[in-house]
Amino acid sequence: MSKRALKRQLREGAFDAGQFEGDDKVRRLPLDRGWTPLGHPGGANDDREQGYLKTIKAKSPGQEQLIKAIDEKNLVMALGPAGTGKTYLAIAKAVEALESGRVGRIVLSRPAVEAGESIGFLPGDAEDKLAPYLRPLYDALSDRLSMKRVRALMAEGAIEIAPVGFMRGRTLNNAFVVIDEAQNCTYVQLKMLLTRLGWHSTMVVTGDPNQSDLLPELSGLGPVATRLEEVGNIAVVRLAERDIVRHPLVAEMLGVL
Repeated sequence: MSKRALKRQLREGAFDAGQFEGDDKVRRLPLDRGWTPLGHPGGANDDREQGYLKTIKAKSPGQEQLIKAIDEKNLVMALGPAGTGKTYLAIAKAVEALESGRVGRIVLSRPAVEAGESIGFLPGDAEDKLAPYLRPLYDALSDRLSMKRVRALMAEGAIEIAPVGFMRGRTLNNAFVVIDEAQNCTYVQLKMLLTRLGWHSTMVVTGDPNQSDLLPELSGLGPVATRLEEVGNIAVVRLAERDIVRHPLVAEMLGVL
C-alpha cells in the first residue's frame, strides 16, 4: 500500500478493493465450544462446515425413538424436559417431508400464552403482537433452511405459522403439522387440535407437562397423552433427562428445580 493510500485510509476510513482480493467467500473457522452434544470436544466432528444440515441424526436413545415414531405414525406426542430436541426434531422432519414431496405444506402452531409477563401493550396489529410467541418456530426453521427460503415458502403458503386460536374449524390435509408448547393448551384445545388431522398428514405434538404456564389442573397435555397411549396407531414418546442435548447444566438444574 502506498503512503498516499495509507494516509487516505487513516483519514477517511477508505479501503482499496485490492486489499480484499480472494476474500469474496466467507471463511468459517472452527470454534472452540468446549462441550458439545456429540460429547467429543475438539474432535473431528467439531470442525465440520456449519452449513444447513439436510439430514438429522439422533443423539440419544429417546431421540432415536422419536424419529422412528414420526416415520411410522401419523400422530406422535413427544413429551419431555427442555433441551431434549422435541421441537427441533419435529420441525426437521417436517422440512424433510416437504422437501421430499411427501407433504404439500408445513403447519406450525403454538399457544399464545405469556410466560409470566404481558406483551399485549406492544404496538402493531395481531400479527405483530403474536410474533414474539412464534419466534422459536422461526428459529428452528431458519436452522434447517435459509431465511430467504423460509420467506419464499411462507409467501407461497407452503409454510404456515399460526397460534392455536386460529386452528378451529380447519381440516389439514397433505400437511405436516407441529403443535409446539402443548403443555400450555387446555384439554379442550388439545382435543380440537388433534381432530384437525386430515388425509395424508402427520401431526407431532410436543411439550413438557412440568413446565406449563397454566394452572396445573388446566393443562391438558398429561391427561391427553395418558389416554392416547392406549391407542395402537398413536405413538407417545416420553423423553428423559438423559436425552437432553443442551449444556449439561440444563439436566443438572432440572434435576433439582
